[in-house]
Formats: sequence, C-alpha cells, structure tokens
Amino acid sequence: MTIIATGIDLAKNVFAVHGVNATGVVQLREPKVARSKLQALIAALPPGVIGMEACSGAHHWARQFQAHGHTVRLMAPKLVTPYRMSGKRGKNDAADAAAICEAMQRPNMRFVPIKTEEQQAQLMVHRARQGFVTERTACINRIRGLLCEFGIVLPLKAEVVRRQAREHLEDLPGYANLVIGDLLSEVAHLDERIAQYDRHVHAMARQSTPAQQLMQLMGIGQATATALVAMVGNATEFSCGRQFAAWIGLVPGQYSSGGKARLGRITKAGDPYLRSLLVMGARAVLNAAKNKTDGISRWALAVEQRRGYWKAVVAIAAKNARLAWAVLTKGEAFKLAA
Repeated sequence: MTIIATGIDLAKNVFAVHGVNATGVVQLREPKVARSKLQALIAALPPGVIGMEACSGAHHWARQFQAHGHTVRLMAPKLVTPYRMSGKRGKNDAADAAAICEAMQRPNMRFVPIKTEEQQAQLMVHRARQGFVTERTACINRIRGLLCEFGIVLPLKAEVVRRQAREHLEDLPGYANLVIGDLLSEVAHLDERIAQYDRHVHAMARQSTPAQQLMQLMGIGQATATALVAMVGNATEFSCGRQFAAWIGLVPGQYSSGGKARLGRITKAGDPYLRSLLVMGARAVLNAAKNKTDGISRWALAVEQRRGYWKAVVAIAAKNARLAWAVLTKGEAFKLAA
C-alpha cells in the first residue's frame, strides 16, 4: 500500500481518513477513527502529504504529524467545499475527507501557515484581549441603552459614558441605581484586564526581533507587529507581498469577463482582527502624512486626493501588508527606501 496523499476530516472525538496512491486510487478509507487511535494510524503510514482543514486543533495535529515525517497542508474550509464529491448527495465525514484529499493536490491551492506552539500562545493573548475589548464595548452600550429608558441619552464616546453615567447614578431609582453601578464596576474591571494584556503585548514586542523590525514601518505598532508574527511567522509560505495582502483580504474582488476588468470592493478574506489592525494603523499614517515629507506620506496624500480618504486608507494598509511580508521574509536584509 503506497499512499502519497491523505485527507483527514478533523473533529473532537471521531475522525475520517482518506488516502490515495500516485494514480489517485483509494488505498485507505477509514470513516470512523477514534481520537486515541488517529496518531498511531498516521504514524504507521509511509511519509507523505497530509491535508486538513484549518479549524480548531488543526495546528496541533499538524505538528504531531510532522514529527512522524509527513508534510502537512492546511486549507481554509471554504476552499475545500467545491471539491466535495459531486457524485454523491449530502455531506458526511468520509466525503469531507475525500474532498480534502482531492483539494490539497490541486496545483493552485492556497495553504494556511502552520503555527508553532509559541505562535499559538502569543495569538491567544491577542484573542483574549480582543474578547475583553468586545465585552467592554457591549457593557458600555448596555449602560447607554438602559439609561435611555430613563431619558438619559449619552454619546458614543466611552469615556464620556463612564463619566456621565456616574454623575447620574444617584438620580436613578431603586434597582436602576444598583444595575448601572454594577455595570460601571464591570467596565472598570475590564479596563484593568485590557491594560494588563496591553502589557503582555508590550513584553512580546520587546522580546521578538521580527516584531521590532516590523515596528520600524509606519503604521505598525506593537499590537500589529506581534499579531503578524503570531499569525504568519516568517511568511515564507507566501510567494509575494500581494499574495500575503490577498490572504488578509486587502485586495479588490475581481468580476472580470470578456476582456473587461471589473474590480470591486476588498475581499475581506482572512482574519478580520489582523485586517482591522492594519487599517487602523493606515488611518494613523494618513492623518500624520500632512506634516511629513517622506515618500510614503507623499504617496498617501496623492492617493487620498485622487481616490478619497477611505480608499487611501485601504491602499496604505495593503502597502503595509506587502512591506510586512518583505520584512518577515528578508529580515535584516530588508531596507525601506526613503
């Protein structure tokens, strides 16, 4: 049995495995493999290529399989869907494993970089911090909504909500005073947690050489730099900076036919957190460009004048993504032209 390509449909407890030889003939079909037996099954196979969807636990299994000499390819689930066995109706784990095995052998398939344990640990800091920020925003909006029931309309700015809610606290009747007081305490607690995680991000940036190099770029601070390092590592999985920008979703969607090129809005593919960090950094670059004379600032102002503010912001974010790819792949050899 010579298996060169194996597709695995991941789950929590029961997995499906599908393996083929060089001619595409199925050599292994296991629709139900217990979690405790999966590693032993893969270890018994000759070294080959293993494909999986980039979902929960995929990076862990990828590291485990690489230790047995296999080459592992992770793919976005939406890229696997078109390869699901068209001759069969419905969806099941065995069909998913076969589709994964088929998809990973396509020459133009795009793969997800496999993260190390350290990268995943650093990414957890960003995920937890962003979760706290989301909870704080929801809590502040809850305060605004509840106070509106008593005719107290507060603006959107978080600091103003905090201050004015405290000012109206004593005027609220009964349980309303209790509820708003508890919500303000929760907001203060979340402020402390976010500040604590900001210190974690600062420490990660200080300890990472690639992050320090990324922070030399305009519009890339500690959060963006450490998030880039945690998500893509050395970025060698991407052939060029534009491919990296496309992976983040900062390139326009294309609707071209009959020789007519039609470019739409950005695709917004990939991770929204990383994209939002790059866009926020781009806004800072554009706002500060009026007082600078360097090449990027002059270019940013020219784009704004020609295409408008928001298109200029996205263009700067896309340029920063391409520059970040160059920094991560070339390291010290990368030099930004003036």
